[in-house]
Amino acid sequence: MAGAFPDHFSAVATDYARHRPDYPAELFDWLAAHTPRHACAWDCASGNGQASRGLLPYFPQVVATDAAPALLAALEPTPGIQLVACAAEACALADGSVDLACVAQAAHWFRHPEFHDEVARVLRPGGLLAIWGYGVLRAEDPALDRLLTDFHDTTLAPWWPEERSHIRSHYRDLPFPWPEIETPTFRIERQWDRDTLLGYLGTWSAIRRARAAGQDPLAALAPALQALWPTATAPARVHWPLFLRAGLRP
Repeated sequence: MAGAFPDHFSAVATDYARHRPDYPAELFDWLAAHTPRHACAWDCASGNGQASRGLLPYFPQVVATDAAPALLAALEPTPGIQLVACAAEACALADGSVDLACVAQAAHWFRHPEFHDEVARVLRPGGLLAIWGYGVLRAEDPALDRLLTDFHDTTLAPWWPEERSHIRSHYRDLPFPWPEIETPTFRIERQWDRDTLLGYLGTWSAIRRARAAGQDPLAALAPALQALWPTATAPARVHWPLFLRAGLRP
């Protein structure tokens, strides 16, 4: 059922679309090089389509599915991307209809035995399954990096959903249905001003949960962030390490 999933992001769908980073072109180059055919790709739990847009240069048809219609609604209509509201574990795709199935920053929310049955049904033999995510935001400036790391690890510790632990383990504790192939390392790099960083932090599931309980850790962080970063428009270099698991369907 579309509603039977942990929906942490529908209420911030517009902010999610505006502030969540997209992925490096090198990742999609690698995915395309390891996918034998390129007719159709499935971006499962697509959110507002960061991965879908990255897949378009390589696949003439991309099907973006998500159990949260509000997130799909934040994806700008784009030729070649078909939007379908459905759960990862019960998607609306036909048997053997896709060459690549990928999950970007969402596999930690899934019921894995059911999802693996579904991806085995939808993926053509020889097709590629790839799941990836990004780790904790890091800043090039050491003082800013310490502040953000402490905010993530200490201030927000009571508010992170249990599934967040899979991000910290780089998905190595999640099951994978088929033998895996070796994957390279990638990372997302950005230069952000202070407001952009605050906008991104505001999309975190822990912030949403704290605010629902009547607390606002982000407001408490703002003075320390402003002290380190007095000129709001000055750019700061930030990055996220990407982790990737992939394997071919027998």
